[in-house]
Amino acid sequence: MAEQILGIETSCDETAAAVVEDGKVIKSNVVASQVQIHQRYGGVVPEIASRKHLECIIPVIDEALKVSQKKLDDLSGIAVTYGPGLIGSLLVGLSVAKAISFARNIPLVGVNHLEAHIYANFLENRNLKPPFICLVASGGHTSLIYVQDFGNYQLIGETRDDAAGEVFDKISKFLNLGYPGGPVIERLAKQGNSLAIKFTRPFFKTEGYDFSFSGLKTAVIYCLKDKKDGKNSLQIEDILASFQKAIIDILVEKTLKAAQDFKTKYVVLAGGVSANQLLRKNIRERARQINLRVFHPSVNLCTDNAAMVASAGYYKLKNKEKSFLDLEGISRLKIARN
Repeated sequence: MAEQILGIETSCDETAAAVVEDGKVIKSNVVASQVQIHQRYGGVVPEIASRKHLECIIPVIDEALKVSQKKLDDLSGIAVTYGPGLIGSLLVGLSVAKAISFARNIPLVGVNHLEAHIYANFLENRNLKPPFICLVASGGHTSLIYVQDFGNYQLIGETRDDAAGEVFDKISKFLNLGYPGGPVIERLAKQGNSLAIKFTRPFFKTEGYDFSFSGLKTAVIYCLKDKKDGKNSLQIEDILASFQKAIIDILVEKTLKAAQDFKTKYVVLAGGVSANQLLRKNIRERARQINLRVFHPSVNLCTDNAAMVASAGYYKLKNKEKSFLDLEGISRLKIARN
């Protein structure tokens, strides 16, 4: 009999619930976004986010069940994000998931948010199997993970400061372009010359797989200040195009280096930044030259959603991994570095 897993995601500013069958078939995937609420502040306000989750969580779960044509009694398990993320937001999803689990005697399993992003790829790419290298890049994370098998991960690289998506957001906020910054910068960058400025590529040719973006962020801000002060005649679009290229060059270089060093056939993208079309294009072209195949989810599965949580939860439950009702939210949770 097919197993139906309810996924719940409230790690940041998206209230999401989904029902996924056997870890791969999306029966429903409902997301209540808070983007418009937080846009006026130029970023997510934790207290506002958690309060909005409280308002939305039950209606979102009800809608996910309705769309999937499933009832709570049909569920084989409940998967919920328990970290990393904003602790107030995490606690909303956790509290509801534990309540349903206890009331209906349905197995509960906690899912790492980074882990869930990896599993977004299994929802659409049925031929994808470990081992592979996965780049998880978003507003809060930039990590390189060697996925040896389902549930068996090795964190081999991560950012030492700002995440890639975080830098996009901060540059956008400096220019008053809006939140989130990635899509608007990508749109403006298409009108610019990406070779106008040769921004530095931190850790571009170092031995390890770690990232650093704070120096690049500072260089771009100083360049934009000089533009405002009339000290250079560059167009904003050229600066943004050059900045975006620098970010993408770093991500592509490190990811493909890891894939070659670990001798994998596949490279996988995950997280909000992986929706960037130039990143997808450049990594596919480079990977093709060295006989690597690239996988990535559809854009709607790159951003935070509950289908990816449900998929990850299915494989955990299949491996007889369950969580107790004392499962706590962890704001700074990692996939362990081996």
